[in-house]
Amino acid sequence: MPIQPPAPQLSAKAKLGKALFFDRSLSKKGNMACATCHDPAFAYGPPNNLAVQLGSDPTQSGVRAVPSLRYKDMTPAYSDQAMNPDGITGSAPGGGFMLDGRAPSLSAQAAFPLLNPIEMGNVSQSAVVAAIQGGPSAVAFKTIYGADVFTNVEQAFSDAGDALRAFQVEDPSFHPYTSKWDLVQANKAGVVFTAAEKRGLALFNNTVSGAGCAACHYAGVNFGGASGLMTDFTYQTLGAPRNSAIPANSNPRYYDMGLCGPYTTIHLPQVGQDDPYCGAFKVPTLRNVTGRSTFFHNGVFHSIEQVLNFYNTRDTNPEYWYPSTGGSGAPVPAPDWALVPSYVPGARIQVFNDLPPRFRGNVDEELPMGQGQTSEGGATASDGALARKFHSKPQLTQQNIADLVCFLKTLNDDYQVRAQASTSGSCVD
Repeated sequence: MPIQPPAPQLSAKAKLGKALFFDRSLSKKGNMACATCHDPAFAYGPPNNLAVQLGSDPTQSGVRAVPSLRYKDMTPAYSDQAMNPDGITGSAPGGGFMLDGRAPSLSAQAAFPLLNPIEMGNVSQSAVVAAIQGGPSAVAFKTIYGADVFTNVEQAFSDAGDALRAFQVEDPSFHPYTSKWDLVQANKAGVVFTAAEKRGLALFNNTVSGAGCAACHYAGVNFGGASGLMTDFTYQTLGAPRNSAIPANSNPRYYDMGLCGPYTTIHLPQVGQDDPYCGAFKVPTLRNVTGRSTFFHNGVFHSIEQVLNFYNTRDTNPEYWYPSTGGSGAPVPAPDWALVPSYVPGARIQVFNDLPPRFRGNVDEELPMGQGQTSEGGATASDGALARKFHSKPQLTQQNIADLVCFLKTLNDDYQVRAQASTSGSCVD
C-alpha cells in the first residue's frame, strides 16, 4: 500500500474556510452547503447524475451543470484578450470563474451560489453574515478578521469569500496532482502508459488528423507555472443540444448563451449586431473527467463516450443529437450512445437548437467536428451550417474513441501504482 501523505497543515484562515465550506446553515433552509454540490468524494463535483442540481428549496432546479472545483487556483481573471498559454494561438476571451467568467477570483466566486435564489437561496449578504454570526464559526471568524467584523456586513461577506478561497488554495485535495499522467510526467519508476493509452494520447494531441483535444485542453505549462491543467481557459461554442431536463428550458424563449448572458454582462448582445462569443462557455479541465456523469454546461450528456461521439458525429450525423421533423419511410435506429433514438430519412434536423438562430454561425468547427467545410448536397439540417458534409465519414473510429477514453482515465487522481502491470483489459493492448 502507498504511504499516506500527512494531513495538510492549514492556516487558521483556511481552517475557517473549510468549516464554512461544509456548513449547511449558510443556506436559506439550512440544508445545503458548498460541499452538497461540490462533494470531495467526487473530485469536488456533483455526487449524482442530475443534469442540474436541486436548490436549497428542493422544488427548484438550477440552470447549469455543476463543475468540479479541482484545479481552479491557477485560473486567471477574465479578459477579452487573454494570452493563450500555448504561446502560439492568438489572444481571445479567456479566464475568469464560473462557466461564463463573471467572477474575477475564487473569493468572489463564492458569492454567486450563496446569493443565488435557486441555489443556496439567501436574499442578501446580511442573511449570510447573520448565519455565520449565529453559527459554529463565529468565534474563529472574529479571531481572524477582528472582534467587530460583523458590524460591517459587506466586509464580513467579503471575508467569508476570502476564507473559502484560502481553503481551496491551501488544501491539496483541491489540486492533488496524483494521476497516472502526473507520475508518467515525473518519470516515476515503473509507471508507463499502455499501448491503448499511448494511442489515445497521440489522438488527443493531433490537431491535424486526430481528435485535436489539445487545442483547447492544453497540457503544457499554464499561468502560475502549473503543468497539465488540461485547459487553456478559453471559451468555445460547441452547439450542445438543448436539454429538456432543465426546467428553465420549457420556455422556448429562454437561452443560456454563456458570455452573452443571461447571467453575465460581459458580452450582452446588441440589437442589430452579432457577437461572435454568444453561446461560448469556458473550457473545463479534463482532470478526473471520466469520473463525472454530467457533461457540458447544460448537463445534456451523461458519459464520456457520449461526449466523444458527439464531437465525432455532430456534423456528419446530426440526427443522433438534435430533434427533427418531417421525412418519410421507416425510422432508422441510432447507436445506443445517441440522444435521439431514431431518424426518419429526409427529415429536417434542427441543429444547434440551444442557440437563437442568429448566433448559430458562432459554433466551432475544430477537430474532430469539422474541417472548415460547409454542408452540401444531401444535408438536411435547418438553421445552421455544418462543418462536415452530412453523412460523410466521421473523423474518428470507435477504436479511436475507446483509446481516447483510455488516455483520459490516466488524468484521474489517486492513481495506485501496481506491483505488476496488467496484461489484459480494454486499456492495455
